[in-house]
Amino acid sequence: MKNSRRNFLKIAGISALGFGVEPVFDAFAVSEGQEEIRRNKNALTGKRWGMVVDTRKIHSSHDLEPMIEACHSIHNVPKIPNENHEIKWIWEEEFEHVFPNKGNEYLDERNKQLPFIVLCNHCENPPCVRVCPTKATFKREDGIVMMDFHRCIGCRFCMAGCPYGSRSFNFRDPRDFLSNDETDPLFPTRMKGVVEKCNFCAERLAVGKMPACVEASHGILAFGDLNDSDSNVRKLLKSNYTIRRKQSLGTGPSVYYIV
Repeated sequence: MKNSRRNFLKIAGISALGFGVEPVFDAFAVSEGQEEIRRNKNALTGKRWGMVVDTRKIHSSHDLEPMIEACHSIHNVPKIPNENHEIKWIWEEEFEHVFPNKGNEYLDERNKQLPFIVLCNHCENPPCVRVCPTKATFKREDGIVMMDFHRCIGCRFCMAGCPYGSRSFNFRDPRDFLSNDETDPLFPTRMKGVVEKCNFCAERLAVGKMPACVEASHGILAFGDLNDSDSNVRKLLKSNYTIRRKQSLGTGPSVYYIV
């Protein structure tokens, strides 16, 4: 009886990760009390996923809109009129807010006026993970910092721990601001009282697709394995000067900016 219940829970839990018609993982019983997990054959894998933002290709907020729209539409991020209740996974900010320790009174006019795209940095040493009392926020082996919405108790310790303001709290029920034709059935909607954030499109990587923001960026964003010297992100880092947000804090952000 115990083995049967354990088998069911394992298979049900794994199936819940599928999000869509084609499963991210397939689980099947090999023999009584033993299961095998098979990854989607098209899944993109990496040892430490990272992103490079080429700010030289950004000219105005208009260039950032497709990325924000792509991310928020497929992840069912609602547009809430009240700014105090705003939910955002990826958004634009000014240089002085993105890099508060790198500005100066003689900052060049372009960077002073330029909108920067910001999101969760998927840190190498994420403080949000350390302070979460329920392990609702956790770091995967490939470096992606994830959220388990069912474990989240809404204490917001992770929001206090994140030095980048990359997390949003659902003060309102997000579903109240999503119509049926706006909701993407391939990603779960959330509930009131939980925290959410960018997940580097983990559900898309699992089926062989790049993050939605990257596909919509027209070359502004690059994504790849930071541990792979032949990856596109490593080649960009090798040939360009880049900066990271609040690097002195020791969190090890995985998002780099070419300036």
